[in-house]
Amino acid sequence: MSWLDEVKWNEKGLVAVVTVEAETGELLMQAWANREALQAAVNEGRGIYWSRSRGRIWRKGEESGHVQKLVDVYLDCDGDTVCYRVEQTGAACHTGRRSCFFRKLDNESWRLIEPNGDEN
Repeated sequence: MSWLDEVKWNEKGLVAVVTVEAETGELLMQAWANREALQAAVNEGRGIYWSRSRGRIWRKGEESGHVQKLVDVYLDCDGDTVCYRVEQTGAACHTGRRSCFFRKLDNESWRLIEPNGDEN
């Protein structure tokens, strides 16, 4: 049995990928990977995902230059979520922010905790 066979892929052949900064543990993003993307990430040592909107493999930073060096890959207890530990170059979020998680619930309202980015 291959290590990929231990992953519980959803009905679309995808698995959720949570990406964190290797040194700090900072939560950077959540994306999806199919079998090919996960295998490529391990083989190439970089953050590689499946883009649902583009319908193709997405190598993080291929357009922006904000690449992710893959340090470790973890599989959760249920086998249905993967965690990439990466060394992030530049912003992880397409908005230009370091993290995609830049809004925090505060008194039942979303508050920006990282206001700087390319989009508002």
